[in-house]
Amino acid sequence: MLQIGMEKNTFDAFASPLIGLPLRHVWRGYGSAIFLEFGELKQSLKRDGSMQPSGQMSLMIEWSWRIEDRTSIRCGSWSDEALWPDVFALLLGSEVRHVKTFGRLPEIEVGLSNEMHVLSFMTDEGLPAWTLFDRRGPQECWISVEQEGLTIGGHR
Repeated sequence: MLQIGMEKNTFDAFASPLIGLPLRHVWRGYGSAIFLEFGELKQSLKRDGSMQPSGQMSLMIEWSWRIEDRTSIRCGSWSDEALWPDVFALLLGSEVRHVKTFGRLPEIEVGLSNEMHVLSFMTDEGLPAWTLFDRRGPQECWISVEQEGLTIGGHR
């Protein structure tokens, strides 16, 4: 469990290696879940036995997300799904300029070099539903929102 006053420092320390990494792959999970894969990609085995590229770091937003450009929301989890592939393609190759949490219940925002932003944006009861994964070391670790606040799992 993290102390509330320590959450920002803990998040910044965990997320700072994401800065400068290129977004290499975006894919859709179950329902409206999206996954953003950053840095060098390697193939990983999915639960169904198929292969999926995974990045050195990844952001999963289970649902309630949006993608913004400088002046508007380009698409989101409630948008027409036909819009998603073209907007996802606009993100590819851009580098992470900033990553931060915002709001009383921590949502996440990733700002990219092409001036687009990916944000979690929970609109249902409960907690924001995002996880940031770090696969750079020998074991995967992650940070997500739990009842206690921001929580780190895995081995760091």
